[in-house]
Amino acid sequence: MYDRETQFVVEETLNHARIEYTEKGIMHMASRRCMLLGISFSTAILGIVTEFTIPEQFCLDIPEARIDRIGCVLKRINANDTIEARFLRLLSQRDMDRIFVYSHHRAHRDRLLDLRA
Repeated sequence: MYDRETQFVVEETLNHARIEYTEKGIMHMASRRCMLLGISFSTAILGIVTEFTIPEQFCLDIPEARIDRIGCVLKRINANDTIEARFLRLLSQRDMDRIFVYSHHRAHRDRLLDLRA
């Protein structure tokens, strides 16, 4: 399924994010803090601070940009404490603009949010 999709360019960003998932298949939701290091319309690269078991499916929240519950599938775990996740749906351009406006990365310093859109 994913090999037939077009590959979008991953842009560097620096946002605070949160991973939410259920522990051991029980209805108890757990959440862990992480950093959003790179994002495209279909992929996110997350930096995790502590070592914990990451489930195959989880939800990603970006509270600064007010984006809640993006469904994700774990794609790869790298050795440098970063993980690559795939979104279950493509992000809109409006969501991407919000993420870049609230980013702490120096490349997105001059971005503004269009209130009319």
